[in-house]
Amino acid sequence: MRKTTKEPAFIPQPGQVDFSHARWAPVINCVVTHKGRILLVQRSKELRLYPGYWNGISGFLDDQRSLIQKVKDEICEETGIARAKIKNIKFGRIFDAEAPKYKKTWIVHPVLVEVASDAITLDWEAEKYRWVTLQEAKTLKLLPSFKDVLEAVKPLLHGK
Repeated sequence: MRKTTKEPAFIPQPGQVDFSHARWAPVINCVVTHKGRILLVQRSKELRLYPGYWNGISGFLDDQRSLIQKVKDEICEETGIARAKIKNIKFGRIFDAEAPKYKKTWIVHPVLVEVASDAITLDWEAEKYRWVTLQEAKTLKLLPSFKDVLEAVKPLLHGK
């Protein structure tokens, strides 16, 4: 299921940082899992950054919320999964990802999120979603740094 709305204009709220034109930008990228499968969303073709690519649930670290709160907020906003259905959150190794096309370096915080529901309601940021295996994920047109996100959380998938 998908809510059909267009990308709103970004207007920073008080205390929020606008990374639109910044050289470096911190982000979270969440690998959401349910019963051994991974949630991938296909980014809207109307998005300015990486339209049409498959990705995890991601967002800018652009305010004063904690990482845990930001993860929960993004999961809830982009998938419709209630906070109470988030069972476990684990953080992977942070890494930088160069994006010459956007003249940006992403400071990526990989996150593994286990949820208790596979019922999804997409917001305006995504067109489609799929629950896939790790191997199936690697066959899709993934956001360039998402393979690195998958590698960063792989040890966490196996409880290491």
